[in-house]
Amino acid sequence: MSVVPALPTPATRASAAAACLLGLHRLLPVLACLLLAHCQRGPSHWHYHYQPGKTALLVRGKAVPPAGLPAVVMRAINAGNRIVGKPYRYGGGHQRIEDRGYDCSGTVSYVLYHAGLLHSPATSTGFMRYGHAGAGRHLTVYSEKGHCFIEVAGLRLDTGYHGGREGPQWTTRSRPIRGYVLRHPRGY
Repeated sequence: MSVVPALPTPATRASAAAACLLGLHRLLPVLACLLLAHCQRGPSHWHYHYQPGKTALLVRGKAVPPAGLPAVVMRAINAGNRIVGKPYRYGGGHQRIEDRGYDCSGTVSYVLYHAGLLHSPATSTGFMRYGHAGAGRHLTVYSEKGHCFIEVAGLRLDTGYHGGREGPQWTTRSRPIRGYVLRHPRGY
């Protein structure tokens, strides 16, 4: 005697489909997390990329902007140029904006304050929540717990990664940025 398997009824087909969907329902959050983690991986290094008419040039340590940048960006460049060459001073620029020396977040605070984009100094951790997420068109703050720097019109103003703790300097030198959060002021 041979056994003939029973044909699935509409109820058993629906039950099997529901079980399959339940399994997918549990798997979808895991797949979404993996996909987002992969997508959020940004560049591993900051690099200077000259673009005529958009990017500032570095001339004898000072940033020289191209014509036609927004006034806010010009103020940021002028502010950065005023503190280039000042010594590194831990906490510098936090008790008072005009200081004898600047640390990393004091430098970024000085530039943004004089551009009219910040009301009071912030720490590197505080800059992780500044403005809006991602890179800006003209201004981008790169921040992580313990260090930050700012890119203005394509040039990097930084107190580190020049070979030690140095005061504010414009540079075109590449540097690692893995783990940094990129933020920018609205519109810039």
